Amino acid sequence: MVDVLALIPARGGSKSIPRKNILSFGGYPLIAYSISAGLTASSITRVIVSTDDLEIASIAQEYGAEVPFLRPEECSQDQTPDLPVFQHALQWLHDNEGYCPQIVVQLRPTSPLRKVKHIDQAVASLMEHPQADAVRTVCVPFQNPYKMWQITSSGVMKPLLDTEFDEPYNMPRQELPTVFWQTGYVDAVRANTIQAKNSMTGELILPLVIKPEDWIDIDTHTDWTRAEQLIETGEISWSNLGFTIETPHKLKG
Repeated sequence: MVDVLALIPARGGSKSIPRKNILSFGGYPLIAYSISAGLTASSITRVIVSTDDLEIASIAQEYGAEVPFLRPEECSQDQTPDLPVFQHALQWLHDNEGYCPQIVVQLRPTSPLRKVKHIDQAVASLMEHPQADAVRTVCVPFQNPYKMWQITSSGVMKPLLDTEFDEPYNMPRQELPTVFWQTGYVDAVRANTIQAKNSMTGELILPLVIKPEDWIDIDTHTDWTRAEQLIETGEISWSNLGFTIETPHKLKG
């Protein structure tokens, strides 16, 4: 059996929405959604939360995740990228438990309305393509970058992309190349890519194309309100997501 670790990064010092990882979203802490999706996915063998925060750690454990370590301060800064967070987790698990998963799946708490089937599809794709380093969910963006601009220091606009097309910003959208936006919704990567290649993607990255409406990322209070309304109105249901959230372990029985 392939060991597949779901790692949920949940820093305590969120700036856009303070303490957002454990704020109530649709009646449950935001992080509970990613934990429950990971626990439900048939491809995932272990769910761990990487946090520097004792309160987040306690709530994560209540909802079924493991928190075998606290993330060190140097891996918990505002500008800390994903790579050192995942390298720390894998190194700690190797050194302290002898545990070495083959695949690591990143489940960001800011994508609470994630479908379980997409987790399993990402892992299956990576397992079916041994030459690949990673699988990332992508979708067709709402805006095409061929029609995007930069404003120079002199106040003049110039195209964002330097392309072979003559004035692509004046071309019909249908004639432009199809492009994809990486969503951060599900990322599956080989542990060896993280450790030996020092990368969260490696060189050969496969797409898992999802519908634009499936990608819901919470970064602002407006995002939060809109996403919560999808649950309250029934536009997104538990059956859509493929998981339910269990009563916290400490409250059972």
